[in-house]
Amino acid sequence: MITSAMIKELRERTGAGMLDCKNALTEKEGDIEKAIEYLREKGLAAAAKKAGRIAAEGLCESYIHGGGRIGVLLEINCETDFVAKTDAFKALARDICMQIAASRPEYVRREDVPEAVLEKEKEIFTAQALNEGKPANVVEKMITGRVEKFYKENCLLEQPFIKEPDKPVSRLLAENIAAIGENINVRRFTRYELGEGLEKRKDNFAEEVMAQLK
Repeated sequence: MITSAMIKELRERTGAGMLDCKNALTEKEGDIEKAIEYLREKGLAAAAKKAGRIAAEGLCESYIHGGGRIGVLLEINCETDFVAKTDAFKALARDICMQIAASRPEYVRREDVPEAVLEKEKEIFTAQALNEGKPANVVEKMITGRVEKFYKENCLLEQPFIKEPDKPVSRLLAENIAAIGENINVRRFTRYELGEGLEKRKDNFAEEVMAQLK
């Protein structure tokens, strides 16, 4: 069982993000030393050391899908104008735009979710659990699990990357930080969908975006 104490220790020893530490411990069945090696091999420990550096350069990337049916505008930052102009950085920006188009995140990271939204979701989850006839002593654990699922579905950095579903977007970002050698930060995005809020047929945009990649 992976505990919060184990995750905390791994974070302190490597400086890697909480989600990456949790994934590393899960991958290595709770062995902290092997998890450290895993993070180093992936470049995530090194990436964490760059995470505190100021990233004020970058670019605004746009992506239009389906002949104008979906539009994404993204601001992604790095440390220097030189890196912002590289093909690798531009490719990352485009990948993240496509992620947003396909997976419809509402927020960049879990810290961006307003407390009022989170409390409302918890109320809904609690009602669902009680309606399912679950005992009161297990409802709290169910709520925790469903809140984590909410983060995974609605926060960009916690979503599975559309090109490699076993990898969260946070890891994609960390790998690029390690490879490029600069801190990279997704600052904000806006996603537009034609006719959003109006009654219309539903399409599987994730499948369409993936089909476009082939």
